[in-house]
Amino acid sequence: MHPAFPHIQACVFDAYGTLLDFNSAAAQARDVLGDRADRLSELWRAKQLQYTWLRSLMGTYAPFLQVTGEALDHSLETLGIDDAALRSRLMQLYRELAPFADVMDTLGALRAAGLRTAILTNGSQEMIDATCAHAGITPLLDAILSVDDVGIYKPHPSVYELACTRLGVTRDRIAFVSSNGWDAAGAAQFGFRVIWCNRYGQREEHLPGHPHVEIRSLTEIPALLGVGATP
Repeated sequence: MHPAFPHIQACVFDAYGTLLDFNSAAAQARDVLGDRADRLSELWRAKQLQYTWLRSLMGTYAPFLQVTGEALDHSLETLGIDDAALRSRLMQLYRELAPFADVMDTLGALRAAGLRTAILTNGSQEMIDATCAHAGITPLLDAILSVDDVGIYKPHPSVYELACTRLGVTRDRIAFVSSNGWDAAGAAQFGFRVIWCNRYGQREEHLPGHPHVEIRSLTEIPALLGVGATP
């Protein structure tokens, strides 16, 4: 059993892949994509992340909504799909991503225990606000924080600093949760107490910063923070 993290005041979550299932967009268009849905989702996600990092290095920040569209265009072209209606549908579905099954109970338990909860995401503010509202998790969050406010993408330290500034909590009192190994590494290097929710059974990244705890489900978090089990 992992020891509880002491003195945590806020639990901050990554959004895509951690609370929200990015694969659900292509999955809902399987009626058109057929057996290409999984491959498209894989390509789309990989190119989306790559573009955020490249834009950060190039100093050419663009909102995540735009980056997501550009990544989708590249992925559709890679698969030889030329379908404007499908493209429009997939972009809308990305605003309607499904939450993972362990999200609602976990957020509810943390809030009931008096911990502050927030999202810190690469997502554009308008985009992530709409997605959280659709998923029904907005009432369980104290803040939804977007990289739009700093104009660069994770894992840049200024993004993690945004959580400290906006929540008024020092980095050592924040538990940061991400399913993305690179994000977990960046947050740990910054100084957060990091819980890596390794949903996909990945190997730890060979990067500066190491997550403090690795879990497979968000339902393990309340016990780690010493606030009991989820309802």
